[in-house]
Amino acid sequence: MNLRLSLAVAAAATGMLLVTASANAKSHEKCPRDMTLVGDTCVDRYEASVVQVLPDGRELAQSPYEHPEGKLKAVSKAGVVPQSHVSWHDAKAACTNAGKRLCRADEWKTACKGPSKTRYPYGDAHVPNACVDTGRTAPLGKFYSGSEMYTSKAMNDPRLNQTPNTVETTGAAAACTNEFGVHDMVGNVHEWTDDGKFHGGYYLDTKINREGCDYVTGAHNKEYYDYSIGFRCCADADSLPVDEELAVKPKPAPKPAAREVPASFYAHVAQLAVGTGPFPGGNVRGVLAVAEVALPVNARGTDERVASR
Repeated sequence: MNLRLSLAVAAAATGMLLVTASANAKSHEKCPRDMTLVGDTCVDRYEASVVQVLPDGRELAQSPYEHPEGKLKAVSKAGVVPQSHVSWHDAKAACTNAGKRLCRADEWKTACKGPSKTRYPYGDAHVPNACVDTGRTAPLGKFYSGSEMYTSKAMNDPRLNQTPNTVETTGAAAACTNEFGVHDMVGNVHEWTDDGKFHGGYYLDTKINREGCDYVTGAHNKEYYDYSIGFRCCADADSLPVDEELAVKPKPAPKPAAREVPASFYAHVAQLAVGTGPFPGGNVRGVLAVAEVALPVNARGTDERVASR
């Protein structure tokens, strides 16, 4: 691992992947825990995986390596293979069934660039291996050759993303994030937005159609899908139930601050308590009586160490 990447990973690990406490607190007030607040928008923290919703309400896991079928619901979760092989229509429906929507292109780019508005989530200069976009295996050539490589059948072969050194699980690239707490917005898999384009590139290409967070392509229609294309969802802030235990609660009123008490007072009380002062045997009433006299007037009744005796 080179020095720049080591520093990026160290920075990402510090402070919960660069997410400040105040930003997290605001997210928990406005967004569910699987999303983060970006302006007035809740954005999924992770690229989507999907489940199929059965007629009786049960949810059935779907393979991320092939085109999903049925009523789909998007899930934002760390440590899973993101769903690819999805069309724009699939992605839109999956977000809708999760109570969300596809991100608008401007929302997506704002989240990707972070508060510093950089070309990549972590900064302006490309850092190899910070995101899933460097030195990855091109899987098509392992199974196909010539013109057959770019047929729909080949581009949706389930073996492609199961090839080692291709797609990674969500959040695996620890440095591929920013202060908003979104992950993998560059590389790994392309992400559909509501304008029918996809953004951010994928593990083999984050530069051909502009670079990093500016990457966008509209080369395919909304029915198209292949092994490189995924998505994530957005929602308007305050439009979804939040996790009450994570929401910021009003802080209790602060207790009156303890005032300065002379060190000699505590020494005198200690002497009394062990029987070496004027009240042998540590007579408590005697100790408190002396305390009342020994304390400065402005400290009486305010120091918790005395009040608790």
